Formats: sequence, structure tokens, C-alpha cells
Amino acid sequence: MVAMKGVRGYRGRGLLLLLALLAGRPPSPPVALGPQQTVHSVNPKLGIHTRLTDEVEPWKIKRTLEMVRELGAGWIVEYFPWAYYEPSPGRFDWSHADLVVDHARRQGLTVIARLGFVPEWARPDPEEQPTTFTYLDREHYDDLAAYVAAFVEHFRGRVEHIVIWNEPNISLEWGYRPVDPEGYVALLRAVYPRARAANPEVVVLGGALAPTLAPVGDPEGMNDLDYLRRMLAAGAGEVMDGLAVHAYGWQRPADAPPDPTEVNWNRTLLLRQLLVEAGYADLPIYITEGGWNDHPRWTKAVSPSQRAAFTVQAYRQALEEWPWCQAVVLWAFRFPRPANTYQDYFTFVTTDFTPKPIYLAVQRYARGEGP
Repeated sequence: MVAMKGVRGYRGRGLLLLLALLAGRPPSPPVALGPQQTVHSVNPKLGIHTRLTDEVEPWKIKRTLEMVRELGAGWIVEYFPWAYYEPSPGRFDWSHADLVVDHARRQGLTVIARLGFVPEWARPDPEEQPTTFTYLDREHYDDLAAYVAAFVEHFRGRVEHIVIWNEPNISLEWGYRPVDPEGYVALLRAVYPRARAANPEVVVLGGALAPTLAPVGDPEGMNDLDYLRRMLAAGAGEVMDGLAVHAYGWQRPADAPPDPTEVNWNRTLLLRQLLVEAGYADLPIYITEGGWNDHPRWTKAVSPSQRAAFTVQAYRQALEEWPWCQAVVLWAFRFPRPANTYQDYFTFVTTDFTPKPIYLAVQRYARGEGP
């Protein structure tokens, strides 16, 4: 989203650093998967966004997913970058992805895979046109579709939910170009049939829209409500099985009423209404990123106690009032290393796996131990 550019820079730098580390790092010793586990929770929609793409130590991957299960979260969103797993055309290396998915499944978790991050070979010659890993022109839509099909086929029976792209209504996430709802729908049209052919049971999620109040003509992005209207007018409802939504509360509680002029948790209701009005009431919504921040000085943050209360309130609301919402996967469980910014105050545990008050509050809720 427009207000969260720091997140994107952190993510990109982390992935590049990971690739550099892996290039010269000896193989890590194997870590046993252990016995099959089950998530116990009063709320089957409860989830958390992990960040294991940036994690190179297997024991930390396992410990992260153990703690997610112990939290009471049955869903995770994890990033599986195209550039990482297909470094050259048709050459796939699923070793790290297999490690993450197998440990997640052993902990009883359902994985939603976010797919994106364009490799250099699928972008213009950098000497002729410098681009970033979020740049994908239409000439290479079929290349992404081939990667998605390969991913879906490889993980058939293990990963049944995928998100195509991330926040395409933000210029930064669309290759620093003017955003293009119709172009994004064309991308879905290229990807959807290939994914469903690889696994007819896979759930293809479109959108992952950033909540933003960007005015018309803003070079940095497009209001998510306007973007979804144009997506649906271009036929997006026919080439996705659900809508991925990012829902941040900023300084407002989870029960603050929806308002087109405000970013809050219930902005999700406005996106839902657009689906209904367009004739797609049967399309479910998956919240794949969102939540609150408790940095002591950030202007969009709340206190730790408010964050805990609002977060539990949001999980409960989705369970009790939103039958069309399949999962609530908040940002973010843990970073492999400190971001040293306000981003660290979105996490549920520290880099050394110390639970924060938000973790303990949600865990108590998931165990049915009161408000």
C-alpha cells in the first residue's frame, strides 16, 4: 500500500540477500519433520503471514511453524518467488519450498502460496530498460503462467491455494508503472487455465489489493475500490476463485464502520459489496495480509493493549459475522532478522522467537480462555 513502501523495500532486499547467502553457503543439516500435528483452535479462520522465504536455517523454519500451530493459527501465507525457484527458463529448484511446505503440513497448517517476483530473464534487457522484480510485461505473461502451472503441479495435494501477484494497485508493485486493472486481469486470464489444468482443485486468488485512498491520477497507485470495480468490469470474476484482500486497521478498532474515505479493518465490507453488486456474491474473500502495529512513535500505530484487543476482535468478527470470509491471515509472524523500522512492530514474535503480548493474547483467544 502507498503508506507502506518500507515493507516492500525490506522484502526485496531480504530476498536478494537470501539468494546471495545461499550461493556460498554449505548445505544445512536436515531437520526431522517430526510426528503429524493438529491445530487446536476455537477459530478455524485464524491465520498468520509467515516470512520463511528469507529464512535459511531449517530449524528456524520448523520452530516458526511449530509456534504458529501453538498460537492456534491453521492458515499461513508464504511467499514463493518466481525468480528464486526458476532461476533460468524451465529449470526449477523446489528444495527450499519443499522444506517450508512439508514442515507446514506436518504442523497441520494450510498454506496459501503467494506467487510473484519476476526473474531477470523474464524482464527487458537492463541496459536497454532498467526494471525491478515487480515488472512484468504482457510478452512474459505466459512465462509466469508456466511457472504457476509448474508450482501447482509440483505441490498438488500439498498446496491448494495460490495468490497471483501482490498489491497490483500500487505502482511500486506494478514495476513502477501506472497501475493497470485491465492488464492485471489479462494476467489472470493467462494464469488461471494453466493453474486449473495442473490441478483442478487449486483455488486461484486474485487481487491482494492494498487498501489506499489514492486519488484519481495518483502516480503511486489507485484506490482499491476503484481498482476492483475495473477488475470486475474486465471479467476478473471469471478467472479467479476468490479475492485476496489486505485489511489494515491503522488506529481504528475492528468494529469501526466502513467508510470509503477511510482505511480501516471494515473496508473489507466495501470490497465484499462490490463483489455482490457485480454478481459474484459466491466468490469468497481471503484476508492475506493485515492487522495493527504497536510501534511507540509511528503515526499509524496503537498501544500494545489496543493491538491485542483489536486483533482478537477482528478474528472473532470474521468467524461470527463474515461467512463469506474463508481465512484471516494477518501480517506478520516473525522476521528472520530485525528490519530496524516500524515494521518490527507488526510481528507476533521477535527474531529470537520470544512471544510478544499480541502472540499471547491471540493464543488465549484461540484456546477459548476468554477475551
